[in-house]
Amino acid sequence: MSILQIKNVDSGYGEVQILWDISLDVQEKQLTALVGGNGVGKTTLLKTIAGLIRPWKGSILFDGKDISRIPAYAKAEMGLVLVPEGRQLFTDMSIQENLEMGATNRRAKPHLKANLEKVYEMFPRLKERMNQKSGTLSGGEQQMLAVARGIMAAPRVLMIDEMSLGLAPVLVLQLFENLRQLRDLGITVVLVEQNVQMALAVSDEGYVIAEGKVEMHGPASDLADNEHVRAAYLGL
Repeated sequence: MSILQIKNVDSGYGEVQILWDISLDVQEKQLTALVGGNGVGKTTLLKTIAGLIRPWKGSILFDGKDISRIPAYAKAEMGLVLVPEGRQLFTDMSIQENLEMGATNRRAKPHLKANLEKVYEMFPRLKERMNQKSGTLSGGEQQMLAVARGIMAAPRVLMIDEMSLGLAPVLVLQLFENLRQLRDLGITVVLVEQNVQMALAVSDEGYVIAEGKVEMHGPASDLADNEHVRAAYLGL
């Protein structure tokens, strides 16, 4: 069942068009990967869905409702949550305080305690350091905190932008395993990721984005076996 549909969307910055007639169909309780090279529009797409950029044309449907013109905060309260590239943590605040900040919307507040227990169970390293300032954490720990803060917002759809960028391989493996856990908890995940091999390995569906357009899409396992994808993105 579709929970998020992007229909023929154009978008960009100022007069510069980045997305061209993009359409996606995200299935509920699945993990969907958006992969492709640098600068092809993946981040712009997430920002447009989240409401940080307004689409020039086309529509964005969430649970069948057109949310194309709804502001970002209202989308978050509906359960459409973005974990942005670059983490964007409150660096002078503790881990615990950052997590609590993630639960400030009306949808999340009643679930603060339960979700706090959930993220500390999923990320025990954060629990060990709960009173430590987030600015003193390693890059991998900061990324864990950024994802955990997204979970605190009680998402129905969690969009994550470039989760593994610059991280050590062991932490990358841990974070991708956490994504599987989220899906198993019933959270729909949309992942923008340059690590194409890992993204397709953990995902149910995949979209290859090239030059602001959907180049191909289908089951992630099929894309991982596709000769063009293997040559262009996996170096095989």
